Amino acid sequence: MSTNHEMARRTFLKSAGVVAAVVSVSGRQLSPNTSRPPSGQYDFDTPYPRFGTDSVKYDRQIGRYGKDSIQVGMGVADMDFRTAPAITKALMERMQHENWGYLETPSSFTESIVAWNKRRYGVEIDPDALIVTTGVDSGLVAALKTFAPRGSKVLLNTPTYDGFFGDLAFTGNIPNENPLTVTAGRYSIDFNDFERRIGRDTKAFILCNPQNPTGNCWAAEDLMRLGEICLRHKVVVLADEIHCDFVTKGNRYTPFASLPNKAVVNNSVTFKSASKSFSIAAMKCAWLYSTNADYVARIKANNRADLSTMGMIASRAAYSDGEDWLDQCVAYIDSNHDLVEQFVRANLPMVSMVKPQGTYLVWLDVSQIANRIGAKQMAAEANRTQAASSKPLTPEDMLERYIVKNAKVHLNAGSLCGMAGFSHLRMNIATSRKTLDVALSNLATALKA
Repeated sequence: MSTNHEMARRTFLKSAGVVAAVVSVSGRQLSPNTSRPPSGQYDFDTPYPRFGTDSVKYDRQIGRYGKDSIQVGMGVADMDFRTAPAITKALMERMQHENWGYLETPSSFTESIVAWNKRRYGVEIDPDALIVTTGVDSGLVAALKTFAPRGSKVLLNTPTYDGFFGDLAFTGNIPNENPLTVTAGRYSIDFNDFERRIGRDTKAFILCNPQNPTGNCWAAEDLMRLGEICLRHKVVVLADEIHCDFVTKGNRYTPFASLPNKAVVNNSVTFKSASKSFSIAAMKCAWLYSTNADYVARIKANNRADLSTMGMIASRAAYSDGEDWLDQCVAYIDSNHDLVEQFVRANLPMVSMVKPQGTYLVWLDVSQIANRIGAKQMAAEANRTQAASSKPLTPEDMLERYIVKNAKVHLNAGSLCGMAGFSHLRMNIATSRKTLDVALSNLATALKA
């Protein structure tokens, strides 16, 4: 936190005093989480209630499937934990000043981003090369409008984050899927197929690293090879690295901007946010940067960010004072990964998975379940009775529904992630161990039946 910001904050607090606050969730009164615990250990074990908060992960699924249909939401990629106390504290302190006029972006916000990347990843970011935007998807849309005219193709390694397909639909681009190859459950890039797919109408490549949903942390050699191919064919690399803070034991995240070939790096733009790391997606604040000054200037012309005061305050607090909380959170999720891997192997014989290298997501191969319940036939039958204007249902949609009906657990259909997502479901394990135990037990009971 900058010296000027800290002095101003202390002066404000002395004059304003401290206001007590509670949050009501589903009839419960929850005390604000504003201080580091005396033990130094944060509580990730106590389930935190999210029903009744208009949560997409929980309440939207209740809206889709009905009351009492969902016991555990494990679809949408946000965490179930209380956020870092430093964030709550900073937000409450700002709320004591009851005026919400226009805010000029504070220099301490940018400084916190630059310091975070230097400290954790050794990446030097020029503050003048940093563009603040509403979210990573909003930043990608601005970049796509800059480099990929409507009708042009954009490369994707699939399966991949489903939001990319929405971004491309919005900008009028065509997804060009490069299916990842699978060996013993571990994914790798088919570089020959990747390069074959590049034509004159291919203008950009959206890289996801760490990869959602497979959990791959791409090696520097893989990134260099992709970067060299894209540079050779004048395809701009758009690197979504929003999951970079979640890496499992023995693995490493390599920032695209850290590659040794400067020409490759200059042909790229990196997109990040505190929203995944600290579960503050609702705050709507993200950022992007490039070592290429021309790229930065061109994207700025297409970036229309509507930022909130609270989003910048939350992000600054996260990067300035939330590191210890995040380190403990990442270790907790890593243990969740181990638990899930062991449970699946011992209790879910029709499901297979490999522990991911990064993210808090688990990519489940459920092809045996799909065959057992006749998911393909179920989808065909359901589509016959659907309105012609409705999006066709996939076998993975039927698997999603089957799990909700029989286990009261919501997972994401793999078909959302592209053609390579067939016969898969995505599970978000960023939740308390007690909640995770309930979900896994429900799944085991449902699948035994």
